[in-house]
Amino acid sequence: MRLLAFSDVHRDLAQAARLVDRAGAVDVVVAAGDFASVHRGLDELIDVLAAIETPTVLVAGNNETDAALRAACDGWRAAHVLHGGGIEIDGVAFFGLGGGVPVTPWDWSFDLTEDEAAGALTGLPRGGVLVVHSPPKGYVDGPRRLGSQAVLEAVEQKQPRLVVCGHIHEAAGEQATIGASRVVNVGPSGVVVDV
Repeated sequence: MRLLAFSDVHRDLAQAARLVDRAGAVDVVVAAGDFASVHRGLDELIDVLAAIETPTVLVAGNNETDAALRAACDGWRAAHVLHGGGIEIDGVAFFGLGGGVPVTPWDWSFDLTEDEAAGALTGLPRGGVLVVHSPPKGYVDGPRRLGSQAVLEAVEQKQPRLVVCGHIHEAAGEQATIGASRVVNVGPSGVVVDV
C-alpha cells in the first residue's frame, strides 16, 4: 500500500492543491493535523482537500479541534477523521489521535494531557499505522524534545509498522525508528511511504 502523508499545511491553499494533484497516485492519503492556523481557515483548506477521492485518514492538529475538523469534513466521502479510534482500509489498520500532546503553552491550542493521550491510545492495534499530530518524545520532535511520552510508550508497546506525525515544524522530513516502527514527521510538502 502506498501512502501520501502530510501535516501542518496551515491554511496554505496552494500547497493543499498540490497535495490534491498527487493524491490520485497513491492508495491512501494521511493528514496529520494543523490544517488551520489558530482555528482560522479550516473550512477553506478542507474545501480544497475535499477534491481528493482517494481514501483519506485525518487527525486534528492543535490549531483546530477534533469537532471542528469533523464538521469541516462533513460531506467529503473519502474522509475518515480519527481521534482515539481506528479504521481498516484494504486490510491495513489505521489508528489516529489528534491534538497537541503534551499540553502546549497556548490557551487557544487543542491539546491533551499525557494521561488523556495514554487513555486514548489504548485501542491502538499492533502492526498498523498510527497517525498522530504530536511525535513520540525523543524522536523527530526537534532539539528541545517536545514530543509526547504517551505516544512514545504506545509505539514501544504496540509497534505500529508506521507512525505518521507532524507538529514540530523544524523536524519536518525527519525519520527515525523505534524498534520495528518507522516514525516520519511528514511536514506540509508531503511524503510518499510504502507500507
